[in-house]
Amino acid sequence: MRIAQAFLASALLTGAVVAQQAPMSAPGSKNPAAITGGSYTVDAGHTLVEWTVDHLGFTPYFGLFGNVTGTLMLDPKNPTAAKVDVTIPVAEVTTASAGLTKHLLKPAEAGKSADFFGAAPAPARFVSTRVAPNGQSAKIEGNLTLNGVTKPVTLDAAFYGAGKMPAQMGGKENVGFTATTSIRRSEFNIAYGIPMISDEVKLKITVAFQK
Repeated sequence: MRIAQAFLASALLTGAVVAQQAPMSAPGSKNPAAITGGSYTVDAGHTLVEWTVDHLGFTPYFGLFGNVTGTLMLDPKNPTAAKVDVTIPVAEVTTASAGLTKHLLKPAEAGKSADFFGAAPAPARFVSTRVAPNGQSAKIEGNLTLNGVTKPVTLDAAFYGAGKMPAQMGGKENVGFTATTSIRRSEFNIAYGIPMISDEVKLKITVAFQK
């Protein structure tokens, strides 16, 4: 009897240890059926806009914009009706070089334009005007306002994942996308250093929405 009891206790203890060590599965998946639709807001802590320029033909140099805010209206049964409106705080631009970051936000000299964004630049804003879905990808046309100039821009977007967060992490529904595009900064009156520093700026976007 004692042997049986000891065996049972050992089995229960082993099971408890295995249960504690069992890996948790990610709450998000690439299954679009997990999207319920409705009105979402940007998860600013997990959304980034990466910009890349060619630096003197030697290297691609990139920096980041974070703390993005905005909204998404999405109906999974009618994706063409989706609407995106996001705002990017240009003044919070980040690079790996303190000197470069300072230069990007350097005030304009008297009678001249700023080299890049200048001091206290206004946020950039992208507002969609048309969505053309293709499976789990889409072309998102819209207007980008940057440095006081508004130009049409098309994003190549792709669905990344969706699902509901665990209750202990807020329990909100999340949906995430990636997108890429490129712009010419001279069209937004930011022409410093061209062509030593490329006119073309490649943008890579990772955006999370919650509701």
